[in-house]
Amino acid sequence: MRNTILLFTIICIAFLAGANLFAQNHENVELVGRIYNYWDSALEVAVDGDLAYVATGVSGLRIVDISNPENSREVGYCDTPGFAHDMAVSGDLAFVADYLEGLRVIDVSDPETPREVGYCDTPGYAHGVAVSGDLAFVADYTEGLRVIDVSDPENPREVGFCDTPGRAIDVAVSGDLAFVADEWAGLRVLDVSDPENPRVIGGYQGAGHACGVAVSGNLAFVAVGPNGGFRVIDVSDPEHP
Repeated sequence: MRNTILLFTIICIAFLAGANLFAQNHENVELVGRIYNYWDSALEVAVDGDLAYVATGVSGLRIVDISNPENSREVGYCDTPGFAHDMAVSGDLAFVADYLEGLRVIDVSDPETPREVGYCDTPGYAHGVAVSGDLAFVADYTEGLRVIDVSDPENPREVGFCDTPGRAIDVAVSGDLAFVADEWAGLRVLDVSDPENPRVIGGYQGAGHACGVAVSGNLAFVAVGPNGGFRVIDVSDPEHP
């Protein structure tokens, strides 16, 4: 019995070591640096030049200098009143989906001293955000997609909304289309050419429990959970993805 247990232990160790080695060689991935500053969570990251902007839950927005990837360092932060769940960066502004506290607009022109300059409450739970031009699109959980005019960053205001059949968790925008990860309702495609009247024009239920989305060209890339993996969806015909 003792020999059997020993043999089983050796096999498990060998398997794990081999799997780890295979993964490193096969994927050609290597950790070159890390940063840990007692943040609540690291939920989303956006990169602009040598700076990474991280949504960190109750510890707000954190700005990290990644010019030396092996020695990344935090250079500034801005506490948000709620739970920083997602963020998008455009020019000198960061737009934070702050869960219970709606959309927060933060001036990051000086990365060492970012400061909030405006906000717009949303009726639901601000889960995800994308920015295109003077518009911010907020995935507002049970309250669908909210469209917010941010042309005046100090006074952002909602100009339109569209209910979605599921729970809007994330959003990506490409041209006149918004792609919403709508949880159990899968991927929803919305026409936002008229920001005051966005409307659902297509969907893909087979995306399952959609919790994240990015778009490039005619493809939507959807993160599906729990245990749903990663889906690639052809959206060249947005009414029938």
